Amino acid sequence: MTVKIAIIGGTGVYDPEILTDIREEIIATPYGPVKAVIGNYREREIAFMARHGTDHSTPPHLVNYRGNIAALKELEVKNILATAAVGSLNPDMVPGQFVFVDQFLDYTKGRPSTFVEKGVVHLDMTDPYCSRLRGLLTDTARRLALESHGTGVYVCTEGPRFETAAEVRVFRQLGGDLVGMTSVPEVVLAREAEICYAAIAMVTNFAAGISPNKLTHQEVVDVMAQNAANLRQLIMQAVSELDPDEDCPCRHALGEGPLGG
Repeated sequence: MTVKIAIIGGTGVYDPEILTDIREEIIATPYGPVKAVIGNYREREIAFMARHGTDHSTPPHLVNYRGNIAALKELEVKNILATAAVGSLNPDMVPGQFVFVDQFLDYTKGRPSTFVEKGVVHLDMTDPYCSRLRGLLTDTARRLALESHGTGVYVCTEGPRFETAAEVRVFRQLGGDLVGMTSVPEVVLAREAEICYAAIAMVTNFAAGISPNKLTHQEVVDVMAQNAANLRQLIMQAVSELDPDEDCPCRHALGEGPLGG
């Protein structure tokens, strides 16, 4: 059975307990070996990756993003649902809500962000997140009566530190809604690999200078844990309704030929 759907679990989402008949695979990639857990859900094979490791030992700036996406491409995955814990810059996006991100601002600094190492490939990123998957998630959340937003601008910072209050003020002025540390280059690499990719952002706190409290990683983990059941319900309902073979512009992003030109 072909693995056409993958879930990338971010902070607070470390294990594939929603799957049955689980097996672990190590996939060889040009960027090193990558571990994935593959299981079954309603007679569909699903690949699961814990972005930070099952023990949350890998910080955001050291995640092997290229290896992870290359491994999913090797498995012939066509659709990725990626979770992310985020801070809010927008007073309308409050802790506990989901945001299905449609744009990003890239403030990362030292991460390999492309598979392209020879030749010239200029990738169109007008709409970086798959609108088809975003629409499915938005409709699913509405039917499940989960509080959500169908659009949002994700500001991706390098980490692992949290942002300063001054940085948050600038990000708000630039139109950012959320701040996190992982969506870039993950979304870019998925587009280069011609895989549909959607981000399920869970608001865990207000960002620095907005929140009245000091930011802590434990706060993020606690809110994710409180909403784990909602997140699981959202993902698996969306997976059950997803047509994994439906054609999409994401599948033809390169146009000129194989990955890497």
